[in-house]
Amino acid sequence: MYNLLIHIYALVARLISPFHKKAHLMCEGQKKTNALLRSHIRREDKYIWFHAASLGEFEQGRPMMEQIKAHYPQYKILLTFFSPSGYEVRKNYPGADIICYLPFDTPRRVKRFLDLANPVAAVFIK
Repeated sequence: MYNLLIHIYALVARLISPFHKKAHLMCEGQKKTNALLRSHIRREDKYIWFHAASLGEFEQGRPMMEQIKAHYPQYKILLTFFSPSGYEVRKNYPGADIICYLPFDTPRRVKRFLDLANPVAAVFIK
């Protein structure tokens, strides 16, 4: 049931994106995610992936990202957002090496994202 609903949600987001600013930002940002990961991630890099659904979650996880950068410089930070409210405000956050939108949660998109990102660890901020 979840897989069906997420496909419907993605379709609705794309359909309303010409008329809804946040849906437009999210859909356009998601289109760029795979190309960004392909061009920036090297297989030998060790990324810790932080996902913050929105700005509030980012603020909760920021101290942890900063501690990892300070104490474990061999790891890079991949930061993803689901909502434009977080991404648009923090897309230039200097504490992360890559910042992008998380694709819609369909099996095919998740597999592609994980294959490209190849994180050594994942932190979901709630």
